[in-house]
Amino acid sequence: MRQVLSAALSRAVREELITRNVARLVELPAWEPSVVVPWSPMEALAFLQVAIDEPLYPAFVLLLLYGLRRGEVLGLRWQDIDFEAQIIHVRQQIHRSQGQLRIGPAKTRAGSRDLPLLGLAAHALTARTKQQDADRAKLGSAWVDTGLVFTTRTGRPIEPRNLVRSFVRIRDSHGIRKIRLHTIRHTAASLLKDLGVPARDTQIILGHAHISTTQQIYTHVDEAARREALTRLNKLLGGTE
Repeated sequence: MRQVLSAALSRAVREELITRNVARLVELPAWEPSVVVPWSPMEALAFLQVAIDEPLYPAFVLLLLYGLRRGEVLGLRWQDIDFEAQIIHVRQQIHRSQGQLRIGPAKTRAGSRDLPLLGLAAHALTARTKQQDADRAKLGSAWVDTGLVFTTRTGRPIEPRNLVRSFVRIRDSHGIRKIRLHTIRHTAASLLKDLGVPARDTQIILGHAHISTTQQIYTHVDEAARREALTRLNKLLGGTE
């Protein structure tokens, strides 16, 4: 608002309608970000335990284990899941724009990343294949084949806000401390930090474009170290190798 007003007044100064731009004299209070308190390991585990029978349980596993963005998890395709090589390829996202649900590339270049397919995630995704196969068999020719991992019962993409609604319903109905769905990314980052994972590797795992987002610069370590870090987190959240 200040920028728009200042630009308008600057033009008025140039046209000699006023003598000075008073908007530039205004001192705004310093912006302070709200304090985000992510879930503890026990809270994260408690959520997964109560969500295990939910249709979107596999999505919540991926959100907590890898800190994926909601659009990234909903944009995953089966072709992005390499069960043999045990790799998840994050390449696209789903978002709502101009009133329409759209599928586009990852948010940033850093957002396009490869992550190890760990035991907890592999188990959840295997269960998801069975669930989707059942939906496809029930719908027959009415099934819409989008190739997406997470779909409605008819095969169509899931609205990001519906993922949020499902998260809130499960969280509140079981009395788990309230956090936003996006705060799950902070939870994953916090858990990785507690496990001693260097910030550089956390940046790569979460797909942050800038290291400043993960607080500070650390020495880069190789893929094996990142896999070990995620394996430890996988075990912490109740998964297997």
